[in-house]
Amino acid sequence: MKLGNQTIVFKNRPKIIGNYAVVGPKEGAGNFGSYFDYVMKDDRFGEKTYEGAERKMVETAIVGAIDSAGLIPKNIDILLAGDLLNQIISSSYAARSFDIPYLGLFGACSTMAETLAVGACLVDGGFFNNIACCTASHFSTAERQFRFPLELGNQRPPTSQWTTTAAGCSILSSKGNGPSVTMATFGKVTDWGITDVNNMGAAMAPSAMSTLVAHFEDTHTRPEDYDLIVTGDLGKLGSEVLIDLMEDKGYKLGVNYCDCGQMMFRREQKPLMGGSGCGCSASILNSFLINKIKSGQYKKILFMATGALLSTTATQQGETVPGIAHAVVIER
Repeated sequence: MKLGNQTIVFKNRPKIIGNYAVVGPKEGAGNFGSYFDYVMKDDRFGEKTYEGAERKMVETAIVGAIDSAGLIPKNIDILLAGDLLNQIISSSYAARSFDIPYLGLFGACSTMAETLAVGACLVDGGFFNNIACCTASHFSTAERQFRFPLELGNQRPPTSQWTTTAAGCSILSSKGNGPSVTMATFGKVTDWGITDVNNMGAAMAPSAMSTLVAHFEDTHTRPEDYDLIVTGDLGKLGSEVLIDLMEDKGYKLGVNYCDCGQMMFRREQKPLMGGSGCGCSASILNSFLINKIKSGQYKKILFMATGALLSTTATQQGETVPGIAHAVVIER
């Protein structure tokens, strides 16, 4: 059922019956280390390349989530996955390991919310019973694709964020026990003219504002109606920009608002503006957040992942960085 211009209400309330998060050693030493299911000993994960490691992270997250749901791979009707690399190779190559229909999705760092939103539509409509929703990112693969080879040792400007080495997977189902995905708000591409590829927070904040305002208007809710409103990876600067933008629109984000990128690392780890990447919000959602929902600490959260839809080619041609944000409501 459509509500307003951008929001869908799920009548059958698809359930998250399984979840799994795998992270790198830096992330494991951060604020959520005790919640992650698996912490890698090193960034290569036993593979020859960082790209191979990222692919293995996706495979591990999918297998772990399916197992936590008490299912086996053949019980999964379709896999929805995406990542940051060209042609989403981490997800597509990982899909080779499973005899499961596959739909590759790209929303940059918004991909976890995108897969959940699309997956919930497919489950709610009765098309599939069990869907795996997964995404991942890796610091070393993202840096050399979007910025500079690691060997150059380039200095990072103060506005930059640390791409999270992590993967997260949720199993959506029409049956079973677990938190329910009750609504989804699909975002619009928003571009306010940011050209600095090292300032993703500022580039994504307008899209986060756009989607959040649309959600509140469509559902006739306010920030205080949620136990928690969590954005994907705006980081410290992007979060502050979002708070200001929302206040200009008449919505005050209070103590129930937080950002995965800002929370991921400890200050002494020197992540500058915080974490970023598809795996940032995906790993925190599929560990800490779902854990807190199941325990009853949170009964209703608004999870909104944000993404910067840039490419190296467009950046080198002087293009600005458009942003996108998708949101899902998850309830106990």
